[in-house]
Amino acid sequence: MDLKKLGKTRIEIPTIGLGTWEIGGGVSADILDDWKYIHAIRRAIELGMYLIDTAEMYAAGHTEELVGEAIRYFPRDKVFIVSKVWHDHLRYDDLIRAAENSLQRLKIDWIDLYLIHWPNPNVPLRESVSAIEKLVQRDLIRFFGVSNFDVNQMEETRSYFSNSEIVANEIDYSLLVRGKEKEVLPYCQKHKITVLAYRPLARGRLAQNEFLRNIGKKYHKTAAQVALNWIITKDGVIPIPKAVNQAHLEENAGAMGWRLCQEDIESMADHFSDYLAEYGLTLDI
Repeated sequence: MDLKKLGKTRIEIPTIGLGTWEIGGGVSADILDDWKYIHAIRRAIELGMYLIDTAEMYAAGHTEELVGEAIRYFPRDKVFIVSKVWHDHLRYDDLIRAAENSLQRLKIDWIDLYLIHWPNPNVPLRESVSAIEKLVQRDLIRFFGVSNFDVNQMEETRSYFSNSEIVANEIDYSLLVRGKEKEVLPYCQKHKITVLAYRPLARGRLAQNEFLRNIGKKYHKTAAQVALNWIITKDGVIPIPKAVNQAHLEENAGAMGWRLCQEDIESMADHFSDYLAEYGLTLDI
């Protein structure tokens, strides 16, 4: 099993997880393909991608319901559930209620990792942290993290904790989106804060890339597997691609269990930096 430590904890989690945005709908629920999604989540777990990332706002809570249905046949300690509280629910009472509602939809007794989905400048972080610590005390969440936070926001959040610590920051990160390498990624690595990389295939663009296909030939891997493995080689970084097609799930799982050589890691970073510069783009597209 290909695993990495979660933050400073002793917990080990898969080097690739499953993202669930648009599983069961977008901002509202769509029940048309529920069983397809449930089977996809179960297949991801069977393939070793048992870190399942969801959020209360995904499909207005329906995605959490699908995750709950998918995992109920697995021992609770064989899945690692990540969920996120929306920025409108960061007041103390709202955050407590949001976590309780997520637990009810997921049909579980605790959330392994609970994240603040986006910062909210209108709600003091100190108030949100107080609610988080209460949830930890009640054993409703095991670990806490953030999503889309910059260094200053992480620093402030960390300063308010008395008995807990940020163990993860979920960010948009891929070969084509690398602005976070300037400050956020080094900060997280220095403080042993695991980075969960969403959109690691840049909305599918990297899965079709000819340059990556050519590198993959050396390893008998696909372009998508090469792009995901490039992220895996980063210290403390875990990609969480979304997939529902069984072939794609198996392809993603095949990005684990091996590593790119250092020469290829560097050539990939240079290639995509040059590619973006050629078209007048930045590393944050």
